[in-house]
Amino acid sequence: MEYKDYYKILGVEKNATQDAIKKAFRKLAIQYHPDKNKEKSAEAKFKEINEANEVLSDPEKRKKYDTLGANWKQEQNNARQRQGSQGNPFSDENDYSDFFESFFNQRREQAQRQNKRGRDVEASLEISFENAYHGGAQVIHVGEEKIRLTLKPGIYNQQKIKIKGKGSTGRNGGENGDLYIEFHVAEHPKFKIVDATIHQNILVDLYTALLGGKTTIETPSGKINLTIPESTPHLKTLRLKGKGMPIYNQTGTYGDMIVTVNIKMPEKLSEEERKLITQLQTIQKEKNVENQYYQKSDSSGI
Repeated sequence: MEYKDYYKILGVEKNATQDAIKKAFRKLAIQYHPDKNKEKSAEAKFKEINEANEVLSDPEKRKKYDTLGANWKQEQNNARQRQGSQGNPFSDENDYSDFFESFFNQRREQAQRQNKRGRDVEASLEISFENAYHGGAQVIHVGEEKIRLTLKPGIYNQQKIKIKGKGSTGRNGGENGDLYIEFHVAEHPKFKIVDATIHQNILVDLYTALLGGKTTIETPSGKINLTIPESTPHLKTLRLKGKGMPIYNQTGTYGDMIVTVNIKMPEKLSEEERKLITQLQTIQKEKNVENQYYQKSDSSGI
């Protein structure tokens, strides 16, 4: 019969104590258990470890093994035949199952006791155009907690910021989750924000549009005088550098403002205004006829 060195299989000395044998077995059984180890040789190794433990953990079997060597099992079988036993020589399988059940239950309990990080929390906050432009203090309620924020200038619509540790409370001493806030900038009656550009529509009277001049407009930083060029057409756009939104996290840097000119027609003309406009109309017609004549002359080579 082939001799198996059970001490070598468990990796212990021949004079190892029962406690050392038990620890060695548990370590190897976990390592080679078929549910955890998917190598082809794991199952055979697992059975071999179990067999070695069955012998060395039992003082009587261990004594026979140490005395008889390879013949110990034959002697064991003979003894069982004499006793009329038909049982499995490895009678401690239930003990082994109990060990694994206890082990995995212990692992589950440990997992339940482990630190666990709290969940991240998302919240939304509507702020005014003025707060988005200038920044400032803001309070948000998360559950029963009030969180005071200091906003930087240039918050843009749907921007998200993270506040560390203000999410759900961690379990068993685990760290708290984080709070993510999404900002929504309220609409302004005059200004429309597109990225860092502010768009604004203004009304200019017909005479200023024709002759040019200045008009006062509002910007987030205050009123300014805007120059309207001569002969400005309806829906003409003018770009004002640096009059847009602050660029977030870039102190002193601003986008632009786009001003769209809407020409306001006079609602009712006086008699004098009508005469003057009629004169202008006549002059314009004569000018158009003259231009057509010169264009025709140029095309005919005269």
